[in-house]
Amino acid sequence: MSALWESPFFGVTLTILAYWAGCRIQKRTGLVICNGLVLAVGMIVAVLVILDIPYEAYNAGGSLINLFLGPATVCLAVTIYAQIDQLKKNLLPILAGCTAGALTSVLSIWGLCRLFGLDRELTVSLLPKSVTTPIATALAEGQGGIVSITVAAVIYTGILGNLCAPFLIRLFRVKDPVAAGLGIGACSHAMGTARALELGETEGAMSGLAIGLCGIVTTLVVLCLGGLL
Repeated sequence: MSALWESPFFGVTLTILAYWAGCRIQKRTGLVICNGLVLAVGMIVAVLVILDIPYEAYNAGGSLINLFLGPATVCLAVTIYAQIDQLKKNLLPILAGCTAGALTSVLSIWGLCRLFGLDRELTVSLLPKSVTTPIATALAEGQGGIVSITVAAVIYTGILGNLCAPFLIRLFRVKDPVAAGLGIGACSHAMGTARALELGETEGAMSGLAIGLCGIVTTLVVLCLGGLL
């Protein structure tokens, strides 16, 4: 049986089936809390715990799925290109909004880490929590952070944004699809962008654009703060 778990196909198959089941449950219930991604994570954890399967055995295949994260993010350029007129029309607000979003995210985490007395290692691990995983892990590793904590923080941030984005848009009465998309992408990277695409093509395109712009700004800010910590 252990030979089955150690096969890369096990991790890939389990991940795909769990996500498929999560999406089916979400569609059937229509509840926000029944998010397909959240349910998939819960089901995978349950299987690993109940069957006493080591995480390393699962990750032999699960890590293969991570390889598609970068190309999937790049593919968002197709959606962005389809909204090129919106981009040209709102170039200055988009640049200003992404810069403000990235600065707010990084500086708020830095302030909270200082407030709670976290050491440098934990601080640099949490600073890039609002950018996409490839950028966040590279930043954390380069600054001497703990990559596993960075990944956990990025995933948690993405799931939270995916769940809360529609509610927050209604709560603050955000009517402009460009503003809604930029806000989602700046805060919750690719997972939030998946929800933004469900809200509309413009929201999805702007959210995908925010991933790249906020990634650049966050990188510069984290490198500066890393030198000061």
